[in-house]
Amino acid sequence: MSENTETSFLAIDLGASSGRAILGTIQNNRVELKEINRFVNPIIDVNGRLYWNLFHLYNEILKSLKLIKSEDAQIVSLGVDTWGVDFVCFGKDGEPLRMPYCYRDTHTFGAPEKFFEKMSRKDVYMKTGIQIMNFNTLFQLSTQLEENNSIYPFVDKILFMPDALSYLLTGQMVTEYTIASTSQMLNPYERTFDTSLLEMINLSTDKFAPVVSSGTVIGKLSASVTHQTGLDDISVIAVAGHDTASAVLATPAENENFAYLSSGTWSLMGIESAEPVINEETYSLNFTNEGGSDGTIRLLKNICGMWLIEQCKKEWETNGTVTYQEIVQAAEAAIPFKCFINPDSPCFASPQSMISAIQTYCNQTGQYVPQTMGEIARCIYESLAFRYKQVLANLQNLASFPIDTLHIIGGGSQNTMLNSFTANAIGKPVIAGPSEATAIGNILLQAQAAGLVQDKKEIRRIIRNSVELKTIEPQNTSLWEENYTNYLKTYKEL
Repeated sequence: MSENTETSFLAIDLGASSGRAILGTIQNNRVELKEINRFVNPIIDVNGRLYWNLFHLYNEILKSLKLIKSEDAQIVSLGVDTWGVDFVCFGKDGEPLRMPYCYRDTHTFGAPEKFFEKMSRKDVYMKTGIQIMNFNTLFQLSTQLEENNSIYPFVDKILFMPDALSYLLTGQMVTEYTIASTSQMLNPYERTFDTSLLEMINLSTDKFAPVVSSGTVIGKLSASVTHQTGLDDISVIAVAGHDTASAVLATPAENENFAYLSSGTWSLMGIESAEPVINEETYSLNFTNEGGSDGTIRLLKNICGMWLIEQCKKEWETNGTVTYQEIVQAAEAAIPFKCFINPDSPCFASPQSMISAIQTYCNQTGQYVPQTMGEIARCIYESLAFRYKQVLANLQNLASFPIDTLHIIGGGSQNTMLNSFTANAIGKPVIAGPSEATAIGNILLQAQAAGLVQDKKEIRRIIRNSVELKTIEPQNTSLWEENYTNYLKTYKEL
């Protein structure tokens, strides 16, 4: 790209609790970010059903565009990324039939087991390569069919969340590849919807818009959006619509011999693969094959992440504010390696008290029961580091290349203590950053669509030029290896 050209793009990055509009300006082979708008994304509880407020999100995007206009910022395009699996149903008139359900809605509890009465668990996995989880799109739709949902017979098109918002902005319907790959309905080899799975839920491929690659131009802002915002001639790009796909694109790797850890409330650890990896081993490990922004496969595992600390923090704050820095300081002062948990044990999914759940786990596995904030936090951080070591070993067995480095991206990349624990546990260097990986990936894919960036290699070079990265070398590896054996002895699914 030109050394002196300054060009800006707008990333709409929507998480499951909040959203942001980030302006990215590219100049001199660097990208600079500026937050334009931050807003809540509340889950709406109506008579026991959980919904997303589609029009609230749309209105916040419009607000973001108005702020761009008021600041006289010039943007070439915008792109929307969101969490996976959720979707909006539209009628033949192009109108949404109702607000979309939230993946946390309890009506899908037990849905996979009901579906497996029609098609076996193994067949579903082998067709899609996607980790079996109750809230996957396939099981959400199957639940609606089972419940005789009133809108089901009238659905004309199903659009995933980023595609639905892009449609509201442009009037054009597409299905972006990476977000569709989270649905458990896509054939990962052909990148088309699997008709045998759709038949099981009384749907056909014409209920979905055409599948397009990441970086496809969807269209221009509609006349209505132009009228409301004062902006015209702005393209909307189908970026990597799944936020993890955008984040992984922003991994500042120098070569292919790496694994990534997208670290936040959830941790997603994986590698990039040229082809899907679907076999007996990935089935038994419940690994997932999701689409990458450049057509590669993100072979990964979902791991419980900062959820454990976040839930404990709420309890520790009963008597006053507790900062994350204070939690880390308390953990640093605690005696190491006294007890461990399996972070992915079902007992930690949604307990009434996370502290009690951790203490009960330690008691039931015959370990020391942590009492103080420091002891509990240290137990969580050490256990997460060991869980990462476990999953990384499985990835190395599946990978066709040596994994020399672990890149930690996302908000969790700022947790220096956990990053150090992770490096010590895995015995490999950890490179931390960028923390804003999803927004950066979104922006630089737009730049590629605009012809300013050639490929993923150049995108990652720009990120290395733009972001201060921290390399953590492993220490005391023999001590961590010794205690990993103790962790494995206590690893249970309670």
